[in-house]
This record gives sequence, structure tokens and C-alpha cells, in this order.
Amino acid sequence: MKLSEQEYQKLEEFVKMSFDFARNNDVDSLQIMLDNGLNPNIANHKGDTLLMLASYHDSRDVVKLLLEKNADIDKPNDRGHTPLAGVCFKGYFEVAKLLLEAGANPNGGNGLLSPINTALMFRRKEILKLLLSYNKKKLNFWQKIMKIF
Repeated sequence: MKLSEQEYQKLEEFVKMSFDFARNNDVDSLQIMLDNGLNPNIANHKGDTLLMLASYHDSRDVVKLLLEKNADIDKPNDRGHTPLAGVCFKGYFEVAKLLLEAGANPNGGNGLLSPINTALMFRRKEILKLLLSYNKKKLNFWQKIMKIF
């Protein structure tokens, strides 16, 4: 099915609204879109999914909704960052906890900026403690050194 230019523009506007709803914790509006067929794993031009945007903006209710809708919890964006790495950067403990409880990988994404490495780099001590309680791998030499500081 080929869309007309006008239909394409409307679709683009519709999708853009979903990203705004995710950022702004507008769970009711996003629920309607998801219930009517919006893919919970839709991504923007940077590869940021709805879950990445909701997580990065501390939109807890939307994070819960997307997890209920089976959003891909460890889907990295174009830079290799996962939603969990994003919340480690921002320092959102509660969102980190939600993601980990739902099965997020504390070592996911690109190795350099995995959630654990991000928490170490930005000195998120409480989040690091939480990540380590879900971690199944031993810390490497550099991670152990960073943890000391």
C-alpha cells in the first residue's frame, strides 16, 4: 500500500505524538495509540524507542505501560545505548529498578557504555549497587578500579 504525501505527513505527525507522550508520561494517550496498533518498539531517526525516551525522561507510568506491552527492554539505539544505560546516565533509580525487575541486562548495549559502565562513569552509587545485585558477570579489571573511586 502506497501512502499519498498527505497521508505520509499525517502518519509522521501521529508517530511524533507518540514520542512526545512517552517523554511527558502521558500514559493515557499512549495507551490509546498502543491499543489501536502502534508498535511498542517503534523508534525515531536516532533509533530511540518509546521505552528509551520514557526511561530517559523519568516517565515511570509510560515505562510500566510499555513493559506490559512487551516493549523490547534491551533494544539499543543507534549509538548502542539501552534504556537502562540511559537511566544510569540520568540517575533515575526508580526507573532503573523497574527495568531490572522486568529483565533488563545490566551489561547490555555497547560494551563501553553498558549500564554498569555508565553508572561507574557518572558515579551513580545507588544505581550501581542495584545493577550489581542483578549482574551475573564478574566485574572486569577496569570496572573494579572505577568502583574504588
